[in-house]
Amino acid sequence: MRLEEAADAYARQLADVRRLSPATVRAYRGDLSDLAAATGDIELAAIDLESLREWVWRATQRGDARSTIARRTSTARGFFAWAHDAGLLADDPALRLVAPKRGRTLPKVATADAVASVLDLAGAAAADGDPLALRDHALLEFLYGAGVRVSELCGLDVDDLDRDRRTARVLGKGSKDRVVPYGGGAARALDAYLVRGRPTLLARRQTRDSAAVFLGTRGGRLGTRAVYDVVARALGPQLGGAVGPHALRHSAATHLLDGGADLRAVQEILGHASLGTTQIYTHVSSERLTATYRLAHPRA
Repeated sequence: MRLEEAADAYARQLADVRRLSPATVRAYRGDLSDLAAATGDIELAAIDLESLREWVWRATQRGDARSTIARRTSTARGFFAWAHDAGLLADDPALRLVAPKRGRTLPKVATADAVASVLDLAGAAAADGDPLALRDHALLEFLYGAGVRVSELCGLDVDDLDRDRRTARVLGKGSKDRVVPYGGGAARALDAYLVRGRPTLLARRQTRDSAAVFLGTRGGRLGTRAVYDVVARALGPQLGGAVGPHALRHSAATHLLDGGADLRAVQEILGHASLGTTQIYTHVSSERLTATYRLAHPRA
C-alpha cells in the first residue's frame, strides 16, 4: 500500500472511529500529504526512520515554525503507530522520531528609560486629580514596582497593603501567598489614588465588594481586561506592538537583574516555583550586554 492510500484510510479512521472534527482530520491529512510529497509517495513499507528524519530536516531548512514541525512529527508518530497496529507495517519507523526542541521566546522588555517615560506621563495625567487617571498611574507603578501578575493586582485588597513598610500580600499561582515590596514611586502613586481617587470610584459602586484596591468606573473590582487596556495604551507605543501587563513584570525582573539583584531574590519577588523560569530574564540581560558590547567595543 502506498503512503497516500494509507493516509486516506487513516483519515477515515480518525473521522469515523475517533470522531475528530473535519478541520482536525484535514490538518492530519495535510501533514501526511506533505510527507508523501517529500518522499515521492513511495510504498508505506519503504519508509524508514532516516526518511522521516530527512523530512523533518527539510522542514527546518525551509524555515517552518517549530510548532508546525512539532505538530507534523506528532502526526507521523500517530499515523505509523496506527499502520503498525492495523498490520500494514511489521515495524513502526516513527517510534524514535523526535521533533526539534522548541525555542523559548524571550519576553518583550522595555528599557528603564522607556518605562520611566510612561510612568512620568501617567503621573502628569493624574496631576489634575481625575480618579481614573490616578488609578491608572497607581496600577502602572504597582505592576512595575512590585513585578506582580495582573491577576494578583486585580485580587489585591486594601488590607493586603502595608503602606508603612511598602509591601503587599498577594495571592499567586496555586493559591500561594507571598509578600512583595514596592518602591517609592508606586507608594506615592498608591497613596494619591487611595486618598483622592478611590473614594470617588467607590461612591459609584453597584456591588458590595468594597475591599478591592483597584476599582472600575462603576466602583466594582477592576477586571484583568481593563488592566490590559490601560497597559496597552500606555506601553504599546514604546514597544511597538500589542503588549499587556506582563510586559511590565518582564521589565521589572530584567531591570532588577541588570541592577545586580540576586536571581533567587528575583524568583521570590516574582513568585516563580522554579528558578529555571526566572532564568529566562538572565538571557534578556545577556542579549542587552552583547548588544552594548558590539556598539561600544572597538574590536567587536
